[in-house]
Amino acid sequence: MKYLWAPWRMDYILGEKKKGCFFCQKLKEKKDIKNLILYQGQDVFVIMNKYPYGHGHVMIAPKRHCLDVEKLDPHELREMIDLLKTSVQVLKANLHPHGFNIGMNIGKMGGAGEKHLHLHIVPRWAGDTNFMPVIGRTRVIPEYLKKTYQQLRSAFIEFGGKGRPERRTTR
Repeated sequence: MKYLWAPWRMDYILGEKKKGCFFCQKLKEKKDIKNLILYQGQDVFVIMNKYPYGHGHVMIAPKRHCLDVEKLDPHELREMIDLLKTSVQVLKANLHPHGFNIGMNIGKMGGAGEKHLHLHIVPRWAGDTNFMPVIGRTRVIPEYLKKTYQQLRSAFIEFGGKGRPERRTTR
């Protein structure tokens, strides 16, 4: 039998679970690098998942605490979709996935773990669903999060104004 060590998971398993909204807390801290925030737009931001479903897993969320997609204002909704497009372009250019899973879990019965609306973008590769997650209930992430973060953060910065939402000065 072979062993796969993933000691970073123990931080999540045994770590203190903070009360309150994860997304709102990370924004308030104003520590983008520490919190794996890749990009902040006017009303929406892109953050890497610290405990990813797969390599390059990012999430897009409104800065305003919001539970329901119907409660997003038109500017937030537009910026979420624009950042979805930008995120897919950045992930394609840097990680070269073969496809994506993109979606939202809304409400407890919909599988939402956080009570703050967010969109998941999970890059996928041929053969990435193998025995490890299915039988071993273990995900193998091929690169340290900080290295992936640095690569993607640089790409978001480099991406600059090309295709990203315009910043509004008034609401």
